[in-house]
Amino acid sequence: MIKPVETRNDLPTALLRALGDPIRLRILRLLEREELSVGELSRTLALAQSRVSNHLRVLREHDLLAERHAGTSTFLRLGLESATGGTGNLAARLWGALSADLGEHHADLERLRQVVAERREVDPEFFDRVAGRWDTIGIEFASGQARQRAVASLMPAGQVWGDLGCGTGYVARAMLGLCARIVCVDSSAGMLAEARARLAEHPGETEVDLRLGDLDALPIGEGELDGAVAAMVLHHLPDAAGCLAEVFRVLRPGGTAVVVELDPHREAWLSAELGDRHLGIDAQAVAAAFSAAGFEAVRMEALDDRYRPAPPPGQEALPGGGLPLYTLRGRKPLD
Repeated sequence: MIKPVETRNDLPTALLRALGDPIRLRILRLLEREELSVGELSRTLALAQSRVSNHLRVLREHDLLAERHAGTSTFLRLGLESATGGTGNLAARLWGALSADLGEHHADLERLRQVVAERREVDPEFFDRVAGRWDTIGIEFASGQARQRAVASLMPAGQVWGDLGCGTGYVARAMLGLCARIVCVDSSAGMLAEARARLAEHPGETEVDLRLGDLDALPIGEGELDGAVAAMVLHHLPDAAGCLAEVFRVLRPGGTAVVVELDPHREAWLSAELGDRHLGIDAQAVAAAFSAAGFEAVRMEALDDRYRPAPPPGQEALPGGGLPLYTLRGRKPLD
């Protein structure tokens, strides 16, 4: 039987009404973060369970919730992918806009942490139950720096590293506190001035040594560095060979060189906007240059990351969320 037009739940107006209530928005925000039972949701919202159930009924009518049954318990989570009546895409778009503008309901989140903590105390199978979703609910960090710094801290202390083609020092900032000295080299005095100012904002035990010079004639002594990185630099140079030969010279025996680069691409506007000489560089060509310079144990690795420079007005956004990146590293032989 076809519903009367004014009551059909698959119409955009009905969906807008469903998403127009602040409590329902709070419910969806919580269920986006954590799978909860009705009782847990009531405690998290600090509302009577009957009131929460009424709001859940409205959200269920639009299939905005997904349910999982475990014994006598029913657990709810955000389920936009199942929204019905042709409004699924609209529901996702609306939620994307609304959730971006919602404040972080701090009181709700604080109660949520308490509810989840108590659940873990009484539910020994909690982690088994959420293992399939843990990457989306339990490993969310603002920048990922905590993990990166923890792993980087395993590096030997007291070393001297080089940030070659340092620009404004964004790579060097990641090295602060992890080595005794950083030698930052760039051919642009303006870039070095920016790097000096930005690195000075993070005082610490690492000595910062900024030097003006070209990457195919590095102002660094032979064997002065324990390791060196050239991040997003080679595509600005005529070729990689001269730079990598110099990197080999300034490394001590056993030192490691790391390159971060772009896969070949077709975004020609980067040449005018960012001074790119090459539209990416084939990784095999860079690996060959590593070997020709004398490096051993050369290894390439694709990165789970994308380069996303802002396009100029009138230029379409980068496809696929950005340009693919890779790293190449090699070691200078001990003898």
